[in-house]
Amino acid sequence: MLTYLLRRFAILLLSLLIAAVVLFVLLRLLPGDPANALLGVGATEQQIAAARAQVGSDQPLWMQFASFIGNLVRFDLGQSFVSKAGVLDEIGNRMSVTLPLAILGFILAIVLAVPLGIVSAVKSDKWYGAAISVVSQLGIAIPVFWLGILIVTIFAINLRIFPSGGFPLKGWANFGEAATAMVLPVLTVALVIAASLLRYVRSATQDVIGSDFIRTARAHGSSFPEALIRHGIRNGAVPVISILGIELATTFLGAVVVEKVFALPGLGSMLLLAIQQRDYPNVQGVLFISTLLVLLIGFAADLLQRLVDPRLRGRSQS
Repeated sequence: MLTYLLRRFAILLLSLLIAAVVLFVLLRLLPGDPANALLGVGATEQQIAAARAQVGSDQPLWMQFASFIGNLVRFDLGQSFVSKAGVLDEIGNRMSVTLPLAILGFILAIVLAVPLGIVSAVKSDKWYGAAISVVSQLGIAIPVFWLGILIVTIFAINLRIFPSGGFPLKGWANFGEAATAMVLPVLTVALVIAASLLRYVRSATQDVIGSDFIRTARAHGSSFPEALIRHGIRNGAVPVISILGIELATTFLGAVVVEKVFALPGLGSMLLLAIQQRDYPNVQGVLFISTLLVLLIGFAADLLQRLVDPRLRGRSQS
């Protein structure tokens, strides 16, 4: 297991390096000079030269790349061209919105999808089992921004229970107002993930129901619920864990849409603003941190699969 962990950690570091190279190259392929973010219309040649020296775009590409990698090794993401604030500090502030949004939405999605998926599989011959499947298919088909607008229309405009968007300027220091502002965005994220996750839980449960070990447990006197809980859930959890990792990573990457709909100052809105302002350090920082989160989630999901299923541990040691 230790050998496997070291190998996976090495792959993680290599993946980060490749992602950094791709990120650096793609941003440098964009038209224009990043120094333009510091300049207004009608800048003189001297001002342009000074701005290029300030952002380092006057240096050869190999020197810019070496500086970029060196800063990443020190976990220094640089300074914003526009606000002059440290990129890592700004990302930390934005993460206080994005992390609760993604994690709470993900937890709520699991609470909804797992029991409903099991019911849909076990009671597939009943009308409510079929109805759950149909509703999940509709949930997958609905675009997330449309669902967000629908939820705002129902709960904010018609019922006037929750605010339609925004976030308090003091952030989580005003906990009650912040928590209220997160209710509808979290619900939107949860419903989108739950609709997709429910299908996989249903499929995994159906595979388990028809397996030999469930029949063997029933033959030894276990009731169906007991056999499913004691033997089925653990075996069915392995493929679902992989999907959970993908869904959680997708939640972080797709938060930009939900944050835009609800006007939340999270990581997604920071990325959109940085792209509009051609603020390269902020763009690089957000994309790199997002990539790091996705890789860490994949690593954690892979490790959890091996902890749940001993057969995978044996395979990793062979």
